[in-house]
Amino acid sequence: MTVSIFEAQLAKDRANYEPLTPVSFLRRAAQVAPSHTAIIHGQRRYTYAQFLARSSQLANALAGRGIGPGDCVAIMGANTPEMLEAHNGVPMLGAVLNSLNIRLDANTIAFILDHGEAKVLLTDRAFSEVIKEALTLTERELLVIDIDDSESQGGECLGEMNYETFIADADDTFPLGQPEDEWQALSLLYTSGTTGNPKGCVYHHRGAYLNALGNMATMELNRDSVYLWTLPMFHCDGWTFTWAVTAAMGTHVCLRA
Repeated sequence: MTVSIFEAQLAKDRANYEPLTPVSFLRRAAQVAPSHTAIIHGQRRYTYAQFLARSSQLANALAGRGIGPGDCVAIMGANTPEMLEAHNGVPMLGAVLNSLNIRLDANTIAFILDHGEAKVLLTDRAFSEVIKEALTLTERELLVIDIDDSESQGGECLGEMNYETFIADADDTFPLGQPEDEWQALSLLYTSGTTGNPKGCVYHHRGAYLNALGNMATMELNRDSVYLWTLPMFHCDGWTFTWAVTAAMGTHVCLRA
């Protein structure tokens, strides 16, 4: 095979090629605008520096429990900071995020946990009733971590510990390195309203990156943008606005939905 003179001695390496990933938006925002308000939720406020630090703590805490590239981490969450952190911390270590539809019944949730081969479940206590039943139906042995949101009403904690305890002692920096390939799976989503069991759909890092940039451009998001989360983040990963707002270094205003 003849190699073009323009391709000779230009094999991919870190000097000329970087896999596309939406996680890079958060790293850049934390470098460029570290003190800018990234997230507002009730009385909580996080800057971009804090957003990256907490997402990195989640990645390290998961890695400390043996989670790595290709492993599935499920989340049953409302629109909260923890949900945004999961959209960065989980793919940061090469794992795959499975955002569960909070309106599904226990049997369907158990099916998804089994089918997606989840190893960890992050769950908001507001959904404890349906999750408690789903845990009796799933065949998976899951590490369950509770999201104990102060804005949540009712519910009980079911897991080994709560989210804040889980990430508290983890390092707040996480090394670069994932994804090795931009076609690696980033998230696993499931259809609803179809016949039979839900069907799994996969986002890869490249697709999520490009989709997020497309949304940022179309909606003309910028650093002055304040995005109110009325769209459920579990729905198609918030149509990738979970990353698009961050790419623009705007402010996420969480609204439990």
